Amino acid sequence: MAARTKAPAGAKATAPAARLSRLQVLGYGAGDAGNNVAFQFSAMFLLLYYTDVVGLSPAAVGTMFLVIRAWDAVADLIAGRLVDRVRTRWGKFRPFILFGCVPLLLLNVALFHVPDVSSGLQLLYAYVTYGLIGLAYSLVNIPYGALATAMTQLPDQRTRLSAARGVGAVVIIIALGALVAPQLEGGDLQGTFTTLTWTFVPIGVMFYLMTFFTARESARAAPERVTLRQTLTMLRGNRPLLLLSAATLVFLTGYAAQLGIGAYYARDVLGDSGLYVVLNLSSASTLFVIVPLAPRLVRRFGKKTLFGWGAVLGVGGGLGVLLVPADPVVVPVLAWLVMSLGLNTMNTLTMTFEADTVEYGQWRTGVRTEGAAYSVFSFTRKIGQALGGAALGYVLAFGGYVGSATVQSDEALTSIRMAAGLLPALCALLAAVAMRFYPLTDARFHDIVAELAERKAGEERRARRTDEPGPA
Repeated sequence: MAARTKAPAGAKATAPAARLSRLQVLGYGAGDAGNNVAFQFSAMFLLLYYTDVVGLSPAAVGTMFLVIRAWDAVADLIAGRLVDRVRTRWGKFRPFILFGCVPLLLLNVALFHVPDVSSGLQLLYAYVTYGLIGLAYSLVNIPYGALATAMTQLPDQRTRLSAARGVGAVVIIIALGALVAPQLEGGDLQGTFTTLTWTFVPIGVMFYLMTFFTARESARAAPERVTLRQTLTMLRGNRPLLLLSAATLVFLTGYAAQLGIGAYYARDVLGDSGLYVVLNLSSASTLFVIVPLAPRLVRRFGKKTLFGWGAVLGVGGGLGVLLVPADPVVVPVLAWLVMSLGLNTMNTLTMTFEADTVEYGQWRTGVRTEGAAYSVFSFTRKIGQALGGAALGYVLAFGGYVGSATVQSDEALTSIRMAAGLLPALCALLAAVAMRFYPLTDARFHDIVAELAERKAGEERRARRTDEPGPA
């Protein structure tokens, strides 16, 4: 690893960083609302749809989640490589958002419309549509995520963008929970999914257009195309990115499990599907705490310390979800609230950590590869989501969950509790342990940005001297 280098005297630590307007932050957050029209919808309800509406077995669905989400992770690497080779008058990232959003949202419609054919053909249809939407999502989400690295280099501003992403996601989570929860007990779930997926096509496009028209790429990459060799060199030497990816892989396994099990936990363990709305609202409320406070807390304590605090809350709340009785219901809801506060804090900070690794890679190698860095980070997120989704299916199958049953066995209820509380708690703990070894502190990142600014200024001075005419 390269030795730490102090910024030269006179270097401005924030240049060429930019402070963002409220409209830019809001517009960026709208993009994740668009993303989550497709992503959160499937994360929250696709397992439920396959087991309770289509009638596929939990084990078969768990295997499909593992296979297809692993493919999604590979698609992220392809998308990241493609992003780093694109230059347009709109920049590197925004064209993917503009042209990719409509196919993505239409595939979300197809995903929740499995035809009434044999179970084998239904499973094949599920594999194909889920694989296609994964590719479409990568081609939109990778450039969207990498866009934050080009909008600003200030850590607190990147935390604002990451928090805005969380708000964009939670708006969709609240809406989906409120709309679907009344149908969980004997309602027309297929009709609900049909109406929602079609309704969210124009709404999602509107969210994406808000991002396209408000975002600006101020920290621009070099005009030359990045070669594959340069990309691989950056990745091999980027220890912060590799450690962050490992921690994210573990964390997302539990986070994805918590997201996908909520409907089961409310209906089967707490005994009231209407409480799913309460769980979603409690989780959402934590983001309205994190959004205004996270940038200040990052400036005061640093991202690593704040990440550790999030893990403590995630572990404590998760154990509460696992162990406390369903009656009185306020106790498990409070445990869910504490767990959500911790997990949402950790998730918000992982996005900010990732943006910082772009400058670290550029500092070490001289090459700025936003797309590749974010695609590697997203690759591990997708693998974590694959493991979390597969674990949900396997745990439900192990506990003997039956989608058509009105009352589940004690073993099935225990398996739901484990997926809802124990798995997120264990994964949060392991992620915090991994991030203890993360070497890129806020102070060091500050120095790296300053040195990059000085390098750029030096290159510009040398270029001007070269262009100056010599003596006659």
